[in-house]
Amino acid sequence: MKVKIGSSKLVKPFYEGNPPLTTDYMPLSVFDKVTYDQHVAVIYAYRPPTPPNAMIELGLEKGVGRLSCEGGRLGKDSSGEPIILLNDEGVRFVEASVDRALDETVTFRPSASLLSLHPNLEGVVELVQVQVTRFSCGSMVVGFTAHHLVADGHATSNFLVAWGQASRGLQISPVPFHDRTIFSPRNPPKFDFEHRGVEYIAKNFKKVYPLIDNSVEDIVAHKVHYNAEFLSKLKARASAINGTNKPFSTFESLVAHLWRAITKARCLNGLETTQLGSKVDDLLREPLPYAAKLLHEAVMNVNDKYFKSFIDFANHKVRQEDLVPNAVADTKESILWPNLEVDSWLRFPFYDLDFGGGGPYIFMPSFSPTEGMIFLLPSFIGDGSIDVFVPLFRENLTTFKQICYSLD
Repeated sequence: MKVKIGSSKLVKPFYEGNPPLTTDYMPLSVFDKVTYDQHVAVIYAYRPPTPPNAMIELGLEKGVGRLSCEGGRLGKDSSGEPIILLNDEGVRFVEASVDRALDETVTFRPSASLLSLHPNLEGVVELVQVQVTRFSCGSMVVGFTAHHLVADGHATSNFLVAWGQASRGLQISPVPFHDRTIFSPRNPPKFDFEHRGVEYIAKNFKKVYPLIDNSVEDIVAHKVHYNAEFLSKLKARASAINGTNKPFSTFESLVAHLWRAITKARCLNGLETTQLGSKVDDLLREPLPYAAKLLHEAVMNVNDKYFKSFIDFANHKVRQEDLVPNAVADTKESILWPNLEVDSWLRFPFYDLDFGGGGPYIFMPSFSPTEGMIFLLPSFIGDGSIDVFVPLFRENLTTFKQICYSLD
């Protein structure tokens, strides 16, 4: 697929009324600073008829005008802390075309070819980038990237919905909440949980992968579709012996299943531990409810008390002990082995991005070759089924494909 770039420019915010001062800045919260320092890309596809690029661009100008941080730049304050400069430098807007019809069976496989449908993710100063690619059949693909330090999945999906509303000439509703200073530490601080080795690690810590002979080039992504019937059976099996009257959630049941399947596919040493501190032997020997129970307990433990402990730790211990976010090491290596990270987009309104010609018929993450970082999305079918994107080393994928639908 040859994508021809027609234009690339900066789009400035459009303000109704007096624009804000461009000398202002917004500090990042402790939750912002602990996440991945990189752009994340998603891809949409729309069937014709689709609105003209000018309408989409104007909606982007208005959307950025209401969410001014997206049009700024990352910087540092006088203490060296990261901030968002509200300087209205603008977001990147790229217009592109493909001289053939859109073949969704080829175009939307999770592969490196997806990278041509959105702007580059490396060396980017803009906090938001957009690429609108037109196909000869009239179909339109929108590639969107946002810097994860500035916007997580929740904030990104809200921005996308606001962009669609502005493109259709509607008022943006709800108006986003921007105050990142609300997460204040307690006085005196209380460290009720261990955050070293969880959210933070020592700056000079080096992760070692002694049993891995593969490189980043060996990572491939695979899409798995779990229909509602399978998920119902999986949930029933995971909840069979949980000791309570309340079944585990679909999320807990599915992630437990994927955790066991990926661990088996990786052929890990039985004495190693994988995410949540479970020995591989135990995880694979015990039935599915064992993994679901571990996940359920972990989810329940991340509560208000845990978050307050994290805020206190981030404000008082990180600088003192010269710690860095654990996510920094993970993204540098592009390998999470022997652990997993689960990015659940199941409750985000990503499918609500409507520029005026109706909603998308495809939504998906771009190709993200980080081994072990899996994405959960609600299927566009709308029947409760779930699509899962799983990046693994090529040599492990064959086994995973053989067992990913097994209920044993």
